[in-house]
Amino acid sequence: MERERLTITLKKEIVNSVDRMIDGAKIRNRSHAIEYLLSKNFFSKKTKVVILTGGKGLKLRPFTYEMPKALLPIHGKPLLQHTIENIAKSGFKDIIISTGYLGNKIKEYFKDGSNFGIRITYVEHKGKETGTSRALLKVKKEIEESPFILWYGDVLADVDLFDMLDFHKSNKALVTIGITSVEKASDWGVVNLKGSNVINFTERPSKKISISHLINAGVYVIEPELLDHIPRNSKGLEIDILPKLAQKGELSGYSLCGQWFDVGSLVNYEKAVKEWKK
Repeated sequence: MERERLTITLKKEIVNSVDRMIDGAKIRNRSHAIEYLLSKNFFSKKTKVVILTGGKGLKLRPFTYEMPKALLPIHGKPLLQHTIENIAKSGFKDIIISTGYLGNKIKEYFKDGSNFGIRITYVEHKGKETGTSRALLKVKKEIEESPFILWYGDVLADVDLFDMLDFHKSNKALVTIGITSVEKASDWGVVNLKGSNVINFTERPSKKISISHLINAGVYVIEPELLDHIPRNSKGLEIDILPKLAQKGELSGYSLCGQWFDVGSLVNYEKAVKEWKK
């Protein structure tokens, strides 16, 4: 990445604050710390976050007969509110919510997002259209030239999204997926890593095949050009897009350090309610 040398003068207290950021790993030196802070300010203003909430939540019935799973309560707040607060905490304010089943209730609760300190745009995912790929194609017109963040609406997680975005930019991949470790990996998309590169991605592999305990956590950073290469008949990112990107060396993996729950079934919802520490 091309860089230009600059000479700047800062107040002593600012320099001291910058120095306290240096840990030798995430932040290597003063220059890196200043670049990190400036990037966080600039990129957070132009990076959009897309949240997919269109699923019917069949595995969460009877709760989801009259309530979208994004509004299921966890510690007194809807699942989606926890996600939005995480996004805002990371410095991102521009959110696109892809709605579908009972999406009007999501709109009624969050409105334009101003009560939560963010801006919300809604894109409706209608009819029998299913799959993450088609939902993404629906928001294509809302995405500009910068990388965007994709978050699955049934994921409850504590993620430093700016750090993930910074990692993505450093690795120069087409897509970066958040990864976490679980005991029973075959219920999700299983990831094989070599360094930071995903060398194999298998969606819900056979339980007889123990490939890895690393899985797709349902949080991504995506270059907008990917949307130009998603075919209309795509069944989903996990099925026919991510495996191909892994084969081409265009998929990187970012390890999540915080809590993570997939609130996609009654068992997992109960686990999240009991164990989420926020």
